[in-house]
Amino acid sequence: MSDPLFWLYLINAVLLINHEIDSAFWHEWNQFKPFFKFLERYTDAKQAMDGFLLVHFPLLFLILYGLVEVSRTALTGLILSLVLCFGGVFAFVFHLSMMKKGRPEFRRPISMFILAATFVVSLVQGAVTVYMLAGGGR
Repeated sequence: MSDPLFWLYLINAVLLINHEIDSAFWHEWNQFKPFFKFLERYTDAKQAMDGFLLVHFPLLFLILYGLVEVSRTALTGLILSLVLCFGGVFAFVFHLSMMKKGRPEFRRPISMFILAATFVVSLVQGAVTVYMLAGGGR
């Protein structure tokens, strides 16, 4: 098992899962409506929350499955590690761009801390993952 990657993955997974909990509070799906027209039909908050939760079943499964595969030092784990890193960088960049456009979501100190920490951990985890994919640490 790759201990540094395992712990980086675990920390990043916890940060991203907490971000998703925060996202439910902020009704994050509203930020995506301009990009995905099919979301405009979800005008009822309960219906939107149901969709949000349903999407998270496979996402959370993949995040946790990736941790299992990282612990086995499997290629699948390294690939899912990169996917998790991409998700963390995307979350930070997307929400930063939304804040610059004046959106009020994710401006609480804890929300901003989670996003910033996710960004930093994602970059470090990504570097470690690429190093391992290149044959390092074997």
